Amino acid sequence: AMIPELLLGLGLGCAAALSPPCLSAQFQRPGDYILGGLFPFGKDTMNLVERVEPTPMGCHRLFIDGLIWALGMKFAIDEINNSSSLLPGVTLGYDIYDTCFEPLVALQPSLLFLTRNGTTGIGILCNYTDYQPRVTAVIGPHKSGLCLATAKLFSSFLIPQVSYGASTEKLSNTKLYPSFYRTFPSDKNLVEAMVLLLNRFGWNWIATIASDDEYGQGAQELFLSIAGNNSICIAFEGLIPTDLSEPHSKSQLEDTVNLIKKTKVNIVVLFAYSLPAQALLEQSIRMGLSKKVWIGTEAWMVSDIADSIPNIQSIGTVLGFVMKTGTVPGFLQYVADLFTSVRQDEFCQESRELTRLMNADVQDTRCKECDRVSLRDITSMLSLSQVQPVHVAVYSVAHALHRALGCTPEGCPKVSIRSWQLLHFMDTLPFEVNGQSFRFDQSHSTNPGFKLVFWSWKNSTLRHLPVGDYEQSLAINESQIQFHTADQKKPTSECFMHCKPGQFRRIKGFHLCCYDCTDCPENTFWSSKDSSSCTPCLQHQWAPARSTRCYERSERFLFWDEPLSVALLALMAITILLTCLAALLFLRNLSTPLVQAAGGERTLFALLSLVLLSLSCCLYVGKPSDNLCMMQGVVNALCLNGCFSTFFLKSLEITLVTEFPRRAPSLLSWVTQRRSWLLLVLCLLTQCSLCLCHLHLGPDHLVSDYKSLPTEVLLVCHTRSWVAFAVLHGYNSCLALVCFLGTFMVQTSGREYNVARGITLAILIYFVIWIFFIAVFATLRSVLRAVTQVATILITSLGILGTYYIPKCYIILFKPEMNTADRFQNATKEEPEEDSA
Repeated sequence: AMIPELLLGLGLGCAAALSPPCLSAQFQRPGDYILGGLFPFGKDTMNLVERVEPTPMGCHRLFIDGLIWALGMKFAIDEINNSSSLLPGVTLGYDIYDTCFEPLVALQPSLLFLTRNGTTGIGILCNYTDYQPRVTAVIGPHKSGLCLATAKLFSSFLIPQVSYGASTEKLSNTKLYPSFYRTFPSDKNLVEAMVLLLNRFGWNWIATIASDDEYGQGAQELFLSIAGNNSICIAFEGLIPTDLSEPHSKSQLEDTVNLIKKTKVNIVVLFAYSLPAQALLEQSIRMGLSKKVWIGTEAWMVSDIADSIPNIQSIGTVLGFVMKTGTVPGFLQYVADLFTSVRQDEFCQESRELTRLMNADVQDTRCKECDRVSLRDITSMLSLSQVQPVHVAVYSVAHALHRALGCTPEGCPKVSIRSWQLLHFMDTLPFEVNGQSFRFDQSHSTNPGFKLVFWSWKNSTLRHLPVGDYEQSLAINESQIQFHTADQKKPTSECFMHCKPGQFRRIKGFHLCCYDCTDCPENTFWSSKDSSSCTPCLQHQWAPARSTRCYERSERFLFWDEPLSVALLALMAITILLTCLAALLFLRNLSTPLVQAAGGERTLFALLSLVLLSLSCCLYVGKPSDNLCMMQGVVNALCLNGCFSTFFLKSLEITLVTEFPRRAPSLLSWVTQRRSWLLLVLCLLTQCSLCLCHLHLGPDHLVSDYKSLPTEVLLVCHTRSWVAFAVLHGYNSCLALVCFLGTFMVQTSGREYNVARGITLAILIYFVIWIFFIAVFATLRSVLRAVTQVATILITSLGILGTYYIPKCYIILFKPEMNTADRFQNATKEEPEEDSA
């Protein structure tokens, strides 16, 4: 009799084992107050691109984290319903839907939540104060982009919405989103922690990559603004696709990896959810990217991508921040018991019955893939997935409801509560969950702080090792971080180094914080640490290249004791000595025909002028002054005029004899006898008047030249007016030209001495010297300017002495037989032409 019963029991057991589990039926429960739930059960949205009709949308693959978060909400509500202190006497129900990580999918259940309680229609009213929607509050969704879409809907009805993962700073605007709350810190807190981490390790040349969605772009934009103010240079900022089915997604990933290679950065900051982050890391491994330091966020670091990517260890070192969360006591056992229960036929039948009580007329868009999941499939993620934010989000609504209902230890009254009435209690009072106190701040966020997590590998097993934490400051245990580099040392990633003293920052490229250290050029100095420019020295100072200070300039002029001055003074002494010897010789032989033919007493006056001209060289040596500069040109012109005046008289004499022989006897007395001194004095007086004109127009003056010499200030006499210069020296040039024209065509017979030849050569030398002098003098800006003037004076004096006076001295000393009246009586008479045969 027992055998049939045994067989029947075995048959029922086998049927229960073979029947599909009913996990998908666990996400709807009736209650006195319904909480809506938005969770990413699936990923890879179907027919989104090809969709041309408003047909239902679903997902391909199950997202384990989303399932665990949804179970966390179910656990919290079951825990509250079983509590005798929080909401005694009333029950919370829930209605949980899939978002597929897609705003269009998330909007469908959001609209359902807004329908009137008990209907599927949304009332269009001017005043929603008494409006009773289907749900009292909403938990979720997870992504920032989804929250920005749904929060506008719920905020218009002032339905409390508590997200457990949205971090974008935009949601901190309580004016735009007055009913939005989150149990997750904003990106601003995360970015501040990242910047402190980068500064701590000295990494200032980095790349930042973000997923092309609201979360990635918002976090990256915030990071760029804060990093730029903390001397962190961004090598490039890239975006990676979130929809990997798009045709250009692969090439976009390849371009991003190539940019990382090109910029040679060792640090990559990645803001992305798990799917785009996984795609980028897989592409990096395929393209053989060298090991980098990847700084991540909770959005991808604690997901299952490490188990999904082969050879994941080759990417390098992974560091990142995750929110500080505690464990949820009893949750793991709750999940294990639930997976056991969903395989029991009685439990599943009861679950499906409760689901039908909720809304039989609404299409089921929940977790269809969940019935094919076993406990073994999610075990590895149970310890990683952050369930506490979901748990706290549910409790925040429950505590607000507790206060709004006015619950007592005896129970809570079952009264009608409008959703907007909960907001006041959510804003004001703290609430406690498992002994830990929470409170929403002014931006409706909780900020428990962050943990710095390091991916530690041991025997190909990944462990998320906490190595630091951040609340108000960053604390790191660096000894626990083992960088995956060739030498296992901390990598460097610097665009710049601290410049050495005497160097400044030269910006390179378009990155203001990326520069080379360049030596300060001459006459500038390094004024402050890490300066972006060198400070010019004052005009009277100088500095060598790469200097940290300026030095006083020394004065530069033609010193008396320098070798060049000594050589010029020696040459001057020789010139004066020769001139004096010639004058002495002429004086002793003054009555001889040769001296009389050369000019007689006027030759002594000319030689005296040459002596004074040579002595004027002393005006150019030593420290100049305005008075010395003024005297130089005047003395030079007067002395030279004294010599040229005698040549002028002799040239007139030669011209009268050769060109005007008939009138010569009556006029020669003006150029040969004592009357000639009147013409001489007249020439000097004319030159004196021109000197006064020169002084009026603008004499030479002292100038301090700070540009010509690198370390000295050049004291030089500057020609103020070239017109005045021409007036001063033009008269002597005119006299010289007249002398040249009156003598260069004169010829004599072989038995007579040609006096005119000496004047012609002397004047010719004068013109050649002064042509070179003016060309050089106008361009020189150094102490050689004074040297040129001295050399010109001495060469002119020696030229005149050598061409006109020395040959005559030679005849007096060594050819006395030529110093006869026959030789010089007709020296100036032109030889008549012979008649032709």
